[in-house]
Amino acid sequence: MPSEPESAAAAFTRAGQDAVTHARRVAGTALARNVRHREDNRELLKAYARHRLSGGGAVEPTPRVLRGAAARFRAACGLPMPHLPTEAELVRSEPEVPSPAARTSDDEEDFSQLRIMSREP
Repeated sequence: MPSEPESAAAAFTRAGQDAVTHARRVAGTALARNVRHREDNRELLKAYARHRLSGGGAVEPTPRVLRGAAARFRAACGLPMPHLPTEAELVRSEPEVPSPAARTSDDEEDFSQLRIMSREP
């Protein structure tokens, strides 16, 4: 019959091994989920690019049926129903280019220690 300290040490070792096994399983599951999400996102980006490059018309971000169901739910629960912008209001066809005058660089601002230290509160 093994002595008491040996069985406690064996139980401790077994608990540690079980914890490591569990951590590896959880990490593997999380990694697989992450890979699956990345693949899904990649496919969505490809579909979006195909649609955009093919000159397809405006795509509604949320189907009208779902928006109607959401509006009915909010009304039934007494929740506020804000005006939701249309896709045309949300998505611009061309990216907005900032004007050169609006840009500031570090050269235009004075960060000298003398000016900062002499500033009056």
